[in-house]
Amino acid sequence: MSKIRVAFMGFRHGHIGDAYRRLQDRDDAEIVAACEEDEPARHALAAQGKIKITHASFEAMLAGVPADVIAVGDYFTKRGRILIQALEHGCHVISDKPVCTSLEELGQIVKLASAKRLVVGCQLDQRDCAATAAARAAIRAGEIGEVHAVSFGGQHALMFGTRPGWYFEPGKHGGTINDIAIHAINTIPRITGLRFTMVNSARNWNARLKEVPHFKDAAQMMLTMDNGCGVLGDVSYLMPDNFGSRIPLNWRFLFWGSAGILDIASGGVTLYKNGEKNPRILPLPEVKAGQYLESFLNEIKGVRQPDELGMQEVLESSRIALMIQRAADDEATNQPLV
Repeated sequence: MSKIRVAFMGFRHGHIGDAYRRLQDRDDAEIVAACEEDEPARHALAAQGKIKITHASFEAMLAGVPADVIAVGDYFTKRGRILIQALEHGCHVISDKPVCTSLEELGQIVKLASAKRLVVGCQLDQRDCAATAAARAAIRAGEIGEVHAVSFGGQHALMFGTRPGWYFEPGKHGGTINDIAIHAINTIPRITGLRFTMVNSARNWNARLKEVPHFKDAAQMMLTMDNGCGVLGDVSYLMPDNFGSRIPLNWRFLFWGSAGILDIASGGVTLYKNGEKNPRILPLPEVKAGQYLESFLNEIKGVRQPDELGMQEVLESSRIALMIQRAADDEATNQPLV
């Protein structure tokens, strides 16, 4: 099989750099072009010297460079229309999260991907990390019995003044829940085998960033899963900037079961099992970094394994995250997810 040709569109969020670096090291794919339409961002990338920008217009790149895949890392509310245009052009697409910021855009993406038999990927890397794998194995083995409650925190540092300025420009971000919570929305079903069925309530509000009153930097949600399990989550931008992602609260999951508790924090997994006097630190399996990209390319080639991240999982996680975001924006309660 010939190499999969990948063209990049937008680098205004740093996560897309991970896909760019990984593709440089692969034998089955090649980077054929890279576009950045924002002039200041283009100059900054040139100064860094790590990414070779070939185009300043997405339209020109799409028309002039044969590509099998468009990889997208532009600002959040621009991504949906880029993905739609790329799919209409006949290209597979992969994006940093979120893939889009409205359910209407997602609906178009779903229809185009299905009609044209194209693959939609996303950089959902938490799904395949070592802690997720260890927790999944423990719960699937019945170590904590039936899961009755889950709480998670995905608090992040906002880094106002350092984080790209578009975050705080009206109409470019699309919501803190859709921005952050999609990792948890993707990971919790992966670990438990359960599905989300209801948004009981969700809220986002401006808590700390008074300099930008329209930006809702705090977000919380209450959800239900298909066995009745209740889920409480907080994905606020309230982490002190000086700690960044160096303390356990950047991502932490607690699974409360009929036979014990599982605690995921700082990349480790601790089991508190009913009947045992001491907690157990669970061993972490070896995992392959960048599995989201491996899975995406495998799906294009038709060799994706059943346990790998696939397009349907990407689209479902995106749908649920967007529905929770909409419930928060509309102050709506008890919204079905199925």
